[in-house]
Amino acid sequence: MTVSDQETSQAPDAGGMTPRQARILRIAAASVLLVALAAVLAVRLASRTSVLVVGVYGLAMILCGVVIELSRHGRTRLGTWLLGAGLVAALAADWLLLP
Repeated sequence: MTVSDQETSQAPDAGGMTPRQARILRIAAASVLLVALAAVLAVRLASRTSVLVVGVYGLAMILCGVVIELSRHGRTRLGTWLLGAGLVAALAADWLLLP
């Protein structure tokens, strides 16, 4: 592959992002969400100690780590869907399960 081939393979499609930019964006989003979930977990544990609180937010934080690894390995679309579905599931579990 020549240098010009590498440049064209990394070129965005019709004004979109390159695959590298998409990976970096999703890694950054998952990292920010991971830190935010850790902060929410600390606040929730301060108000009530429950295994469900640790379970819900712990699983959401693990999911963020999985999304980061998927993005590092080029599975950005799958990571995006998992991050969105996991966030919705964590918020629904917080609303439905936690008193």
